[in-house]
Amino acid sequence: MPTVFIPTMLLPITDGVKQLRVESLSIRQIIDDLDQLYPGLKDRLTDAGSLKRNVAVSVDGQIAILGLLEKVSYDSEVHFVPAIGGGI
Repeated sequence: MPTVFIPTMLLPITDGVKQLRVESLSIRQIIDDLDQLYPGLKDRLTDAGSLKRNVAVSVDGQIAILGLLEKVSYDSEVHFVPAIGGGI
């Protein structure tokens, strides 16, 4: 089961839970499952069916370029992190 690491900004929603294992195999499923456990979490991570612009997801150390469609494996580590913007 993938291990999901909860960012500090979401700890109030998870009652301080910093990481947990889920049975999901995509980022969308992970967020849906987390929202079942911690209502309101999905609203903090997504907007109109996509990841919010200020949220990035790292799967096994690589930024998930497919967003909610990104697949994860049984032993993946998933981190939700603030997205970094740049440019002019």
